Amino acid sequence: MSGRTGTPDRPAPVLAGPGPRRAATGGPGRHMPPPSRARRAPSPGALARRRFAVRAVKVLLPVLALGLLSAIAFWPEIDGQGDGGRVSFRRTIEPRAEALRVVNPRYRGIDEESRPYTITAAIGQQVGAEEILDLTEPRGDIVLNDGAWVFVRADTGRYDKPAHRLLLEGNVTIYHDNGTMLRTAQALVLLDEGAAEGDTPVAAQGGFGTLTSEGFRLTERGAVVVFTGNARAVLESRP
Repeated sequence: MSGRTGTPDRPAPVLAGPGPRRAATGGPGRHMPPPSRARRAPSPGALARRRFAVRAVKVLLPVLALGLLSAIAFWPEIDGQGDGGRVSFRRTIEPRAEALRVVNPRYRGIDEESRPYTITAAIGQQVGAEEILDLTEPRGDIVLNDGAWVFVRADTGRYDKPAHRLLLEGNVTIYHDNGTMLRTAQALVLLDEGAAEGDTPVAAQGGFGTLTSEGFRLTERGAVVVFTGNARAVLESRP
């Protein structure tokens, strides 16, 4: 007991000051960061909206880019043509005759003795109301009385349906199934008469040999061929 009156001596309480705090589980002098806000997983609806937005952007961006490029390309014409552009537009809408173009056409007919013939081509084009057709790579098959046939072909041709005439031009070939073949640059085939003629140099070959002349006349559906102008023939003898 001390000589002083009062309560026995007790340790004075320690007051917390502004000094550093100690973590409950950490060592001396360590600080714990404040807890971050927890992240929540997106809902299915949010994911669907996000996917839709991404797809929309992927589609719209190329369309917008194409539209911008088109505007850049055509803007000088739209901005600079003025009255000239309007005149061109009026010319476009004016009525005019259209050409009838057919791919792989086939035309059938009969001659004056009811014998059939067929005209085919890679392309046929009819300009105007008249039945006259411009042909690309025309071909013609003509049947004879005895069952034989004549085949004609060329690079281009013009078929006059009402007149039954076929004008051939460029690498014209006339072939009879007896083996006779004529080559020339131009020929006129009279389909209803079973005849053909030409006034350009012609070369012929067949069982008789070879022959060149300045023109030809084919009559009686190929039974008779007359070579006109200066002609030169090399005949082959048969055993």
